[in-house]
Amino acid sequence: MVVAETVGVAVVGLGVYGAVGYTGGVPYPAFELAVLVAAVGLFPLRRRYPTAVLLVLAVLTGLSSAAGPVTAATAYAVARRTVGARWRARLLAVASALVVGAATAAAPWLGPGPVPYGVALGLVLAPTAVVVPGLAGTAQGQQGRLLRALRERGDAAERARRFADSEARIHERSRIAAEMHDLVGHRLSLISLHAGGLELALDQAAPELRDEAVLVRRTTRDAMRELRQALGVLGPLGRDTGPDALTDASGTRADVESLVATSRDGGIDVRLQWTGPDLDTRPARVRRAVHRVVREALTNVHRYATEAHVTVTVVHDEEQVRVVIRNGAPPRPSEAAGERGTGRGLTGLRERVELLGGTFAAAALPSGGFQVEATVPAEPGDAPAPERPGGGADLSGPAAYVDASSAVGDQATGTGPVGPMVPARRTTEALTLAVGLVALSVLMVLGVAFVYATRPHQQGPPPLPHIGMTYQEVAGAGVLDNAAVRAAATGHEPPRPAGTVGCVYPFNGATERHPGGLTIARYCFDAAQRLIAIDRFTVPSVRDAVPWETP
Repeated sequence: MVVAETVGVAVVGLGVYGAVGYTGGVPYPAFELAVLVAAVGLFPLRRRYPTAVLLVLAVLTGLSSAAGPVTAATAYAVARRTVGARWRARLLAVASALVVGAATAAAPWLGPGPVPYGVALGLVLAPTAVVVPGLAGTAQGQQGRLLRALRERGDAAERARRFADSEARIHERSRIAAEMHDLVGHRLSLISLHAGGLELALDQAAPELRDEAVLVRRTTRDAMRELRQALGVLGPLGRDTGPDALTDASGTRADVESLVATSRDGGIDVRLQWTGPDLDTRPARVRRAVHRVVREALTNVHRYATEAHVTVTVVHDEEQVRVVIRNGAPPRPSEAAGERGTGRGLTGLRERVELLGGTFAAAALPSGGFQVEATVPAEPGDAPAPERPGGGADLSGPAAYVDASSAVGDQATGTGPVGPMVPARRTTEALTLAVGLVALSVLMVLGVAFVYATRPHQQGPPPLPHIGMTYQEVAGAGVLDNAAVRAAATGHEPPRPAGTVGCVYPFNGATERHPGGLTIARYCFDAAQRLIAIDRFTVPSVRDAVPWETP
C-alpha cells in the first residue's frame, strides 16, 4: 500500500514537472528533478514523523512546484490523523507560511525573478499544496471519527438491548419455574397425602403391602424436597402475588372475561370475542400463557392508550389457541405515551410462548394502534428450547452475545473481519483521492504558468553601440564587418584614432546614399577590444562614376 501511494504521488509529481516545464516554469530542470526525488523519498515517513515531513516538504514546494503533489498528499494524511484542532490549524498555517517564504526567497535565483512574483508563486502553491488538502483531510478525519463513535454507541446500545432481553427472558423463565414449583408441589402434596391414607388403610387390611405405601409416601416427600431445592429458590424472583397470582383457573374463559371486565371498569373500551370451547381442559401452562398475554397487553393499553378501543380475540380449536389483542389509535396521546417502554414485558411473553412451541408477534399498526398476537399449541407436549436468530439454542446470558463491533473492523487501519463492502468502499475512497490530487495538480500548474507568464521579460532590442563597449557586445548588437563596405572605404577613410588595433565596417551603417557619394560608418577598437571611436564619412559612389570604357 505504501509503495503504491509513493509511486502514485511520484507519477503525479512528474506530470506537474512536465506540464510546468512546457509552459516555461522550469528554469533549472536538474534542480527541479532533485527536489522532486527528495520529496518522494520523504513521503513514506509521513506517518512516523508527520510534522517534520510536512514542514520540510513545504519548503521543498516553495523551491520547486514539482513537489506540490507530494506535499498535498502529505498534508491530507497528516490533517486526517491529527485530532487536536488547534494543533492542526497551527501546523497547516506554518506549512503555508513556509511555502510562501521559500518561494519568495528563491524567486530571484530559481523562480520567476523579482520578489513580488515569488510571493505570487507562493500564494498559488500554498492553497493547492497545503490549505485545500489539509481542509479535505480534516473533514475526512472528523467524519471517520464521528462514524466510529456512532458505531461504538450503536454497538453499546445493541448490547444493552440484548442484555435487557436476556434479563427479561431469564425473569420469565424464573416466573415459569415458580409456577411449575407451585403446580407440581401441589400435585406431589396430594400424592403424599393419599399415600399416607393408603398406608393407614393397608396397616390393617394388608400388612404385607404397607411397606409399598410407605415407599410411595417417602419417595413423594423426597421429590418435594428436591423440587424445593431446585426450583423453590426461583419462586420469589418471578412469583405473582396478590390479586394477580396465577391459579388453576387462570386462562379459562371466566378468567379472561374477568380481566376484560376489570379493564372496562378502569375506563377502557374493551370487547371480548371468544371462538371455540373453554380452555379449562387444556394444560395449565397453556392457560397461564393465555392469561399472561391478555393481562400484559391490557396493561400496556392502560399505560399508553387509555382512550383507545380495544378488542380481545381468543380462537380455540383442536390444534391451537390464538390470542389477538388489538387497540386503535387513541384520540389524544396519554401522559405516558411519550415515554418509551423497556419492552421487557413483551420479551417475556415471547419467551413464554416460544417455550411452548408457539409464535408471538407485537407491532404497531399503520392506523396508529398496536396489536399483540400469540399462537400456542393446544397440547404443546415437550417443546424444545426455541432457536434464536443467531443460530443455536438460546443461552439466555451475556455469554450468548458477541460484540458486534468485532465484525465491523477498523475502517482506519483495515483490521478485523472485513466484509465484501469494505474493499469496494476503500477502492472508491482511493479513486476519489486520486481524482482530487490530479485536480489540485491541474490548478497548481495553471497558477504557476500564470505567474511565469506575467513575469517581466528581459528580451528586447539590443542596446545601441556606444564608446566603451566590448567587441562581443557590439557584435551582439548586430554590428558586423562587411567586406564590400571595407573595400569601398579603402583609400577614402579619414585617419584612424590613436591606439586603434582594428576597425569594423558594417553594412547596416551605409544607410545614407546621395549623388556622388556613400556614407559609411566605422567602429574602431583598441588592444583590449573596446570601442574607442565611431566615425562616419563619405566615399565616392561607384554607380555615379564615369565608366572605364569611356576614353
